[in-house]
Amino acid sequence: MTRVAFVCVQNAGRSQMATAFAKREREDRGLDIEILSGGTHPAEAVHDVVIEIMAEEGFDLSGHVPRAIADEELEACEYVATMGCSTLSLDGEIEVRDWDLDDPHGANPEEARAIREEVRERVESLFDEIEAERA
Repeated sequence: MTRVAFVCVQNAGRSQMATAFAKREREDRGLDIEILSGGTHPAEAVHDVVIEIMAEEGFDLSGHVPRAIADEELEACEYVATMGCSTLSLDGEIEVRDWDLDDPHGANPEEARAIREEVRERVESLFDEIEAERA
């Protein structure tokens, strides 16, 4: 099974958005992919603006709780996407991609929506790549 992880510092914004979009892509494409999400220093809650703008897309993140992610979890992944805020140094053959996304924390809804759209595009591209590799 292919494993994909989305990681940021707080696991309260970008990685939560990426995980939601990835789960939708997994279902829509019928792929057998394990999706992990976490932070290096998790916040206590998902950012309010993220809950608001993801609800517009049909995602309810209000009950999601940011969590820490261990190096061992990440080292079991084929793909690790960091959101532009991580200093991961993993061993092995893991491909770590830094998406260098702005942080939606403190952003107004319009700014957060722009970040959401960039996250969506990057997740879709990653899933296109995974599908192509499986073909």
